[in-house]
Amino acid sequence: MRTLLFSAALAVAAVSNSAWAQTPIAKPISDWFDTQGQDLFGIYCNLHQNPELSWDESATADLMADHWRREGFDVTAQVGIKGVVGILRNGDGPTLMLRCDMDALPVTELTQLDYASTKDVSLPSGVSAGVMHACGHDIHMTNMIAVAKYMATHRQDWSGTLMVIAQPAEEKGEGARAMIDDGLFTNFPKPDFAVALHVSGDTPAGQVGVLAGFTQANVDSVDIDVKGRGGHGAAPETTIDPIVQAADLVMSLQTIASREIKPSAPVVITVGAIAGGTKHNIIGDSCHLQLTVRTYGDEVRKQVLAAITRKANAVAESYGAPSPELLFSQGTPSLENNAELAGRLREVFKDAIGEQNVLVSEPSMGGEDFSRYGREGVPILMYKLGSVTQSRLDRFAELEVPPPSLHSGHYYPDFEPTMRTAVVTMTAAALHLLKK
Repeated sequence: MRTLLFSAALAVAAVSNSAWAQTPIAKPISDWFDTQGQDLFGIYCNLHQNPELSWDESATADLMADHWRREGFDVTAQVGIKGVVGILRNGDGPTLMLRCDMDALPVTELTQLDYASTKDVSLPSGVSAGVMHACGHDIHMTNMIAVAKYMATHRQDWSGTLMVIAQPAEEKGEGARAMIDDGLFTNFPKPDFAVALHVSGDTPAGQVGVLAGFTQANVDSVDIDVKGRGGHGAAPETTIDPIVQAADLVMSLQTIASREIKPSAPVVITVGAIAGGTKHNIIGDSCHLQLTVRTYGDEVRKQVLAAITRKANAVAESYGAPSPELLFSQGTPSLENNAELAGRLREVFKDAIGEQNVLVSEPSMGGEDFSRYGREGVPILMYKLGSVTQSRLDRFAELEVPPPSLHSGHYYPDFEPTMRTAVVTMTAAALHLLKK
């Protein structure tokens, strides 16, 4: 069945990729992909059907390590608990790090694909959930296996050191920090460049997006315990109602972005959860709010978090309530693509797949801990990889519904055109950065 599925995908994709598959840079890589595509599809299906959640990626890490060892990489496992590092030295030259992420999400797959994940887990909360690579990390890993194999079997075309890493716990924003803290850049060569890609659910397969500068946001979580004085719902004058305070605070927080931060600096403050009270006629003692906060620059981040603290305390004071308790949990820092590296690789991608297939990405308020490698002084680039055929996107447009987003149980990439583009662009980038 997988052979039939891949053959059908190959026939459809051949039309969309033929325009760029014959470019001087793309042709040898694309021709090589033709000989490897069926095996890569099998690897992809295996990864897709056997997803593992953050910090549970043991079997996935073993699979990545085994593939890289077969190609002659010096492989070290359990870097940052579950991470894998592969080093391939090939003479003098710079060091290039290529990164993929391994973890899946607690999302029940609804795609009805023949190779859909049917895995279930019991979460720490006691809730049972499906597990799915709903963010495309299975594509990222399959691509990294392919690129590593190409580079290992074409050593005559490059010189330097290739460093490939399989990172755990990206979805928790913790894996990159764990690998760095465990000596990623001290026990191994510190790279001169680091490159990664990420699938996009609304970009046509066969295209990529590149953006210099900020592309992903700072991510912070804020927990606020609003304090009050409980009592009978029929005698509110004897109480300090924490739910009314919380409602006031929710609206007040929205004025931070609209009235305290300059309009050119994107800010998102979302109250994702609110919980308080136990019964219709009881005013409780507290109300709990959970916020996600998204910003770009460090100064704006500090300004917004300070404003949240000020607003929470001001609302409490206006009601004569006790001071609230605030807990800030720092997530991932904003991802800033190195401008020079983005410019260089944009031209490489244009030469490989055609200028019309290299888009300028839009910045996102999502988070990505690939940013942490840049914070260590390494020039980084993460680019977007189209993963849905134009015909599917056109059908969604006809139905007047958006295509399934990442993290949706309905999302799936069209493997062949997505993987061919991934392998061609990332391999072309590696050959350029490690050119003799």
